[in-house]
Amino acid sequence: MSVDVSLFNYINSFVGRWTWLYYFAIFCAKYLGYILVLAIIIFFLINFKKHWLVLFEAIIAASFTRFVLVEIIRGAWFKLRPFAQFNFIPLIHQNAGESSFPSGHASFYFALSTIIFLYNKKACILFYAASFLIAISRVFVGVHWPSDILAGAIIGVITALIINFIYKKYENNLFRSWRSL
Repeated sequence: MSVDVSLFNYINSFVGRWTWLYYFAIFCAKYLGYILVLAIIIFFLINFKKHWLVLFEAIIAASFTRFVLVEIIRGAWFKLRPFAQFNFIPLIHQNAGESSFPSGHASFYFALSTIIFLYNKKACILFYAASFLIAISRVFVGVHWPSDILAGAIIGVITALIINFIYKKYENNLFRSWRSL
């Protein structure tokens, strides 16, 4: 048995043990991401003039990671989701025909959290904690393998760092040309 299957079986074995954990995991897997996105919007609306470029960078990093890189990888390599491989009904609805590798949720939220980390070390703790809860809950509910989560998180962090590097390198030239329009 692979490490991936062993870890999945261990995490998924907690399903049904405690009612509160069951509902908490479903909440994290389905809804916590919306709260995280709402939190980042509120965080930046408080001082939008000062932070709008950071919000823009976070949206670009998370969206590019999830909707471009993850889709390219999924198109190149199909991996069955755990519930499809083991033939059980997951705790949340998920398309069995969609590749599980890498996790789009993990890539999106870890990219978002990494951009927050680069600008606000205090807020990033909450964002990384929420990203971790979202990711591990996706394993708990049966729609991802641990390797999907790990790969998604790594892709999200690396992409955010690269986008931040590019942004910092070309920030003056890019926004000087926009201001002159």
